[in-house]
Amino acid sequence: MAWFKRNWFKLLAVSFLIGAMGTHPYAYYQALRWVVCGAAAYSAYLYLKEDRTVLVWVFGIMAILFNPIVPFYLDKDSWQLLDLVAAVVFTFSFFLKKKSPALS
Repeated sequence: MAWFKRNWFKLLAVSFLIGAMGTHPYAYYQALRWVVCGAAAYSAYLYLKEDRTVLVWVFGIMAILFNPIVPFYLDKDSWQLLDLVAAVVFTFSFFLKKKSPALS
């Protein structure tokens, strides 16, 4: 249960990203942007607290790419590739162990 509490937002993002492989109304893709941007930004924040710089950058860039306020406009094939890559990154992050605080 603790794992689910730490990762529910990533699971939601992965489900939206995998779902984007089909054809949906534009509103689905707008919702996807909000969900993925929020999950990526929150993940970047959590990794910042753990001092994991590379992951902060990875998730920060994903948050920028999927941001709903100033969106990037790409063709459908490009978005499907980005959706797949983002889903893989989120899924990979499930298997990362939480970094223990450094001893001072």
